[in-house]
Amino acid sequence: MKVTYEIENIDEFRAWSGAVATRNAIIENHKQDEFMFILEDIFPNGCSETELNDFLWFDSDFIFSALGIEQS
Repeated sequence: MKVTYEIENIDEFRAWSGAVATRNAIIENHKQDEFMFILEDIFPNGCSETELNDFLWFDSDFIFSALGIEQS
């Protein structure tokens, strides 16, 4: 069974494992809207929860660079 849902903001997404830190950094830096624009460009047809989580987890360097978030 496949369950899908739409999110308006990354705040609504419940990330897990390594994606949590990236999601939190986006929120803490108030870059939610910019991140949603990036998602729409990268996944024009949408994506699964796992794809979004993996993007947050494994592509954090790209995400931080694109959003101008400095990593500590």
